Amino acid sequence: MNSEQESTAEHVGLGTLAREWGRIGCIGFGGPPTHIALLRRLCVERRAWMSATEFEDGIAATNLLPGPASTQLAIFIAWRLRGLPGALVGGLCFIVPGLALILALAALFLGGDPPLWVRGATAGAGSAVAAVAVQAAAHLVPDSWKRAGTRAAGRSRWIAYALVGAVAAAVTGPWLVLILVATGLWEVAVRARHSPRQAALWPLPLTAAAPAAGGLLALAWVAFKVGALSYGGGFVIIPLMQADAVHHYHWMTDGQFLNAVALGQITPGPVVQTVAVVGYAAAGITGGLLAAAVAFTPSFLFVIVGGPRFARIRAHTGVQAFFAGAGPAVIGAIAGSAIPLALALHHVWQYAVLACAAAWLLTARRNVVPALLAAAALGVAAALAGWPVT
Repeated sequence: MNSEQESTAEHVGLGTLAREWGRIGCIGFGGPPTHIALLRRLCVERRAWMSATEFEDGIAATNLLPGPASTQLAIFIAWRLRGLPGALVGGLCFIVPGLALILALAALFLGGDPPLWVRGATAGAGSAVAAVAVQAAAHLVPDSWKRAGTRAAGRSRWIAYALVGAVAAAVTGPWLVLILVATGLWEVAVRARHSPRQAALWPLPLTAAAPAAGGLLALAWVAFKVGALSYGGGFVIIPLMQADAVHHYHWMTDGQFLNAVALGQITPGPVVQTVAVVGYAAAGITGGLLAAAVAFTPSFLFVIVGGPRFARIRAHTGVQAFFAGAGPAVIGAIAGSAIPLALALHHVWQYAVLACAAAWLLTARRNVVPALLAAAALGVAAALAGWPVT
C-alpha cells in the first residue's frame, strides 16, 4: 500500500469492515447496481474513506476482471482500506450472508417432496428468468457501444461480436467461453494490424472443457469456470452452468435450473451465488459450499495479486482491445441465454408469466426483484388453482 492507503488503514478497523460489508451483504438485493450504490454511499459519501474518483477507478479496474464485478469491487475497496486482512474479512462478510440464505432456500426448493406452494413459487419465478437475462444485457449496451467508437468499422464489428455471442450462448453450451475469448483476441489482432507497436495481450485462460467424470472434481471445475472464466460476470455464467449442470452431468432438470437462477436474483449478493444451488443439487450442502468456495476464490486472488497493478493493466492497449471485442460478445451471450431459458418452460401459463415479466422489465423498465416475487406469487396461484407446475 502507498502512504495514503496506510493513513486510511489506520482508522478503519477490521471490525468496522466486517460490520459494514456484512450489512451490505445482508441488504444488497438487486444485484451489482445495488451493491455499487451501497458501497459508494458508505465509502465516499458517509465515511469519506476514498474520493469519488478513486471509487470510479475501482469500478473500472474490477470491470477488467472475469467473475462477479461487484464482489470484486467490495474486495478491492476492503483491500484498499486494510490490505490483505481487509480483503479477506470484507470479502467474506460480503459473500456469506447471501450464500447462507441461498443454500437454505435451495434445501427448501430442491428437497425431495416440497409443498405444493413451493413448487408453484419456483415454477412462477423461473418463468421470468429469460426476461431478466434480456434486461441484464440491455443495461450493458450503452457503455459498450460507446467503446466501439464513432467509426462504421468499429460499430460493425461490435454488432458482429454481439451476434456471435448470442448464437454461441444458444447453441454451444460449455464452449461459450472460447467464443468470448476468440472475439476478444480477434479485436486485438484487428487493432494490432493498424497499430503494429501494440503490446502483446496479458495471459488469458483458454480452457473450457469440463472433466468427463462426475463427482466433486467435476463440480469444482464447473465452479472454477464460473469464477475465473466468466468475462463480463453476472448473467454470462448462466449458459455455461446450464450446459454442465443440466445437459452434461444431469445434476438438475431445466426447471430446477431456472429456479436456481431465480434464487440467485432474489437473494442478496451476486448472481454467481447461483453456483451454490447447482452445487447443492450435485452433492448437498457439501457441494454447495465447495462450489461457492471455488467460484469466489479467483475473485480474491485477482484483487490481492492484481490490485497493485490495476493502473498498469487498465492502461494496457491489449487489454483495452480484448474487452472491446469480448464485451459485446458477452452482451450478446447474455441476451442469447434467454433462448434456452425460455425453451426450458413447459406450460402455457409460464409463458404468460414470462410475457408479463418482459413487459415489466423491458417496457416499464422496473426492478428485477419485484418482478420475480410477483412471478412467484402467480406461480403459487397457478398451483392452488390446479394448474401443472412440474
